[in-house]
Amino acid sequence: MSSSPTKSPVAGILGASLAAIGASICCVVPLVLVLLGISGAWIANLTALDAWRPWFSAATLACLGWAFWSVYGSSARCRADGSCIDPSVLRRRRRWLWIATFVIALLLLFPYYVPWLL
Repeated sequence: MSSSPTKSPVAGILGASLAAIGASICCVVPLVLVLLGISGAWIANLTALDAWRPWFSAATLACLGWAFWSVYGSSARCRADGSCIDPSVLRRRRRWLWIATFVIALLLLFPYYVPWLL
């Protein structure tokens, strides 16, 4: 058995993470900056990026779909030449994908649940 991947979900997870950060930049970043003690009138300009949130959210979901397809798809276990990935590696990748999905979901849904926290 070979441990080399047929398709790695890393690119999909990174793309989804960056898009989720972009989707939540209008809401999460100002809060994080204020919590870090960084303030200024320029932080209010980040709310102008709110118009881009649906596009970033769509990109996030597309990248997550790609990552899930690469991990759970029919060709995720074995390559065309017959070499298969180690089941423990596949299990670990699936676990990390679900953890990343949970964190990304928290970022994407932040504007909706933050009013309940405040």
